[in-house]
Amino acid sequence: MVGMSAPHVIRGSVSLPEAELMWRFSRSSGPGGQHVNTSDSQVELRFDLAATKSLPDVWKQRALERLAGRLVDGVLTVRASEHRSQWRNREAAAVRLAALLAEATAPPPKPRRPTRIPRGINERRLREKKQRAETKRGRTGRDW
Repeated sequence: MVGMSAPHVIRGSVSLPEAELMWRFSRSSGPGGQHVNTSDSQVELRFDLAATKSLPDVWKQRALERLAGRLVDGVLTVRASEHRSQWRNREAAAVRLAALLAEATAPPPKPRRPTRIPRGINERRLREKKQRAETKRGRTGRDW
């Protein structure tokens, strides 16, 4: 945990303090040779979303609703084991958690205002359609 005390920025001035993150390490599967049997390189990062004080209440509610399927008792878990070193897996997990929370706390998109199709476009479409029908009608072999 030395050097990882920098807060992980979600968006703007809101960031996750290191004190609210719970780290767990275990042996990772995959490449690594003999070293993989002795090092705990897989990282599991847990963040208690339901009890956090670092997020504004509006963001927290939004994230709880959007991430409901991923939460276990209000705790969000992210795993990383793609790198051989624990340090890089820690960085990957922290970045993934920050990105997940940034997406979950983003404001909803503005509702779409329905617009009418201009009359000229509709008339042109019908005119071209009639012309195409005439072309095809002219291909029938009645004159033979």
